[in-house]
Amino acid sequence: MIPLRKKLFWISLLYFAEGLPLGIVYDVLPVYFRQHQVSLKEIGFMFFLTLPWAIKVFWSPLVDRLGRYQNWISVCLLGLGVWVISIPFFDPSHPALPLWTVLLLFSLTSATQDIAIDAYSIGLVEKGEEGVVNGFRVSLYRIALMAGGGGTMFLVRPLGWQAIYFLLGGTFLLMALVTRLLPQIEVTRQTGHEWKEQFLKFITRSGAIPVFLFILTYKMGDLLMGPMVKPFWVDRGMTPEEIGAISTIGGALMTIVGAMIGGVFTSRYGIFRGLWVLGITQAISNLNYGAVAALNLPKMFLYGASLFESFTGGLGTAAFLAFLMRICEKSQAATQYALLSALFGLTRFFGGWSGLAVESLGYSNFFFLTFLFAFPSYLFLPWARRWLR
Repeated sequence: MIPLRKKLFWISLLYFAEGLPLGIVYDVLPVYFRQHQVSLKEIGFMFFLTLPWAIKVFWSPLVDRLGRYQNWISVCLLGLGVWVISIPFFDPSHPALPLWTVLLLFSLTSATQDIAIDAYSIGLVEKGEEGVVNGFRVSLYRIALMAGGGGTMFLVRPLGWQAIYFLLGGTFLLMALVTRLLPQIEVTRQTGHEWKEQFLKFITRSGAIPVFLFILTYKMGDLLMGPMVKPFWVDRGMTPEEIGAISTIGGALMTIVGAMIGGVFTSRYGIFRGLWVLGITQAISNLNYGAVAALNLPKMFLYGASLFESFTGGLGTAAFLAFLMRICEKSQAATQYALLSALFGLTRFFGGWSGLAVESLGYSNFFFLTFLFAFPSYLFLPWARRWLR
C-alpha cells in the first residue's frame, strides 16, 4: 500500500502538470494577444480551442485500455513542451492558421494528459481520502496557474515573450522525465464487452440526466466570466506586473487557501453540503467584478474583487472535484471521469462567445449576467445527492 504522504506528493506534481496548460490558455495567451492589439472578439474565439477538453470523452477509452496511464502522462508532457516552445515563432499580432493549429494541438495534448492524470489519480486514491487529496489537488493546480500565469508576467519585461515560452516549454519537458518515476497502481482492465456494459450502465443510471446537467452548470458562472477577466485588467490600464502579482499570484494563493478550507469542510460535513454551501459563495464573487466595472471603482477594489473571486473559486472547486471522484468506478476511471469533466469542460466552450458579449453589453453588464448563470445547477442538487449514497 502506498502511504498517503507519498500519494499527496505525486498528486501535487500531477495536478501542477495538469494546471499549467490552463494557466497558459487563461492567463498568458489573453495578455500576450491583447498586448499585441488582438481584438476582444478574436481573444474570445480563442477559447473555442478549449473544445478538446469538452470532447475528450470520445478518445478516453483508448487511454483506459491501451498502455499504462504513466506512459500517457509522460508522452503528453513531452508534446506540450514542443508546442509551447513553437508559439513565439509565429506573428501574434495577426494570428493565422499555423498558430491556431499549434494552439489546437496544445489543447488536444493537454486534454489527453488530463484523461490519464485523472484516471491515475482515481486509481491511486482510496475512499475517504478524497477530501484532503482534493485540497492538495486544487492547490497545486492553482500554483501551476500562479507559476505559469503570474510568474511569467513578472518576467515579460526583463526576458521577453520568447524566453517566457521557452521557460514554460522546458518545464513541461522536465516533468516528462520526472513522471517516469510514478509508482505503479493496480487497475483491473475490462474486456470490450464488459467495458461497454459497465459504461452503458453508468450513463443510464437512475437520475443520470439531472446529474449530468448539474455537472455542466455548477461552475458555469465562473467559467463564462473567466476569458474576459484578463482583458478587463489590460483595458483598465493594468501592467503585466500588476496582473501577475494580484490577479494570478495573489489569486492563486487565495485559491489555495480556499481549496484547503473547502477540502476540510467537505471532509467534515460531507460532499453534498460542500456543494451547495460553497457553491453559493463562488457565485457571489461575480457581483464584485460587476460592481467594479459599473462604478469604475479604484484599483484597490479591483484587487479585492480578484482575490475574493479566487478564494471562493477554490472553495467550490474542492467540493466539486470530490463529487466527481466519488461517483466514478475505478475500473473505468479514465472514461467515466473524462465524460464528467467533459460536461464540465463544455462551459469553457461557451466562454468563446464572451468577447462578443462584452463588446455588446459592456464589462459590467456581462459580469452581472454571469452571476445568474451560477444558479441553474441548484435545481439538480437532489439527484446529485442520491448519486453520493
